Amino acid sequence: MVTGASTGIGVGIAKALAQEGVQLVLTARRTDLLDQVARDIEHQTGHKPLLVGADLIDADSVSLIHGQIKQHLGGVDILVNNAGGSRPFKQLHVDSESWTEAMVLNFERPRQLAEALIDDMVAARWGRIINITGKSEPDQVNGAFCAKAALHSWAKGLSRMVGPHGITVNCIPPGHIDSEQIQRNHSAAFRQDQIDNHIPMRRYGTAEDVAHLVCFLASDVASYINGTLIPVDGGLRRYQF
Repeated sequence: MVTGASTGIGVGIAKALAQEGVQLVLTARRTDLLDQVARDIEHQTGHKPLLVGADLIDADSVSLIHGQIKQHLGGVDILVNNAGGSRPFKQLHVDSESWTEAMVLNFERPRQLAEALIDDMVAARWGRIINITGKSEPDQVNGAFCAKAALHSWAKGLSRMVGPHGITVNCIPPGHIDSEQIQRNHSAAFRQDQIDNHIPMRRYGTAEDVAHLVCFLASDVASYINGTLIPVDGGLRRYQF
């Protein structure tokens, strides 16, 4: 299952997994875009994904998604928690509702989805949980950064609990990936400055750059990679560890 699969990184991940022969469950808010992704995948592979339209902010979204999976597939082996979004707080004081929304979308729902699906993975003695997170170098308060830090901590702890059952849990924090969200949040001048002065590879990443790592981590050859955080950022981050 891939969440946030209607645009950007989610689409790239879905299409890459489909090319590897994975039977897909795709979820997103914007069902019109999700339908187009499914049509593209069916055209390329001959297999149509199961689609579940859901807004992860909604309180019943996890039970809705889980119910559709149980009804149509029984369970899933691979969960890619991709849905989320930046929540920069430019003011000094931020209302509780804004904080709650940022934490629910970027931490609570990924955790709850994993908890809903983990028992089937344990029973099968095989599973993959891959969280698409985000950078942790804030220059101001960002609710998503705080939520992603929580997600990293949770994923590390979970990896130690489920590793004995053949399940791995890993996180991928993308750098600057050319996507709808990036183009919406950052000007062309900002993006060019990042390319010229901050990204050693001198380009923005693509959804496919992230998708390649997802496919690797989801495969059997990555069975000894567990509890890790692997950036895909072209060398953007400066820290050593």
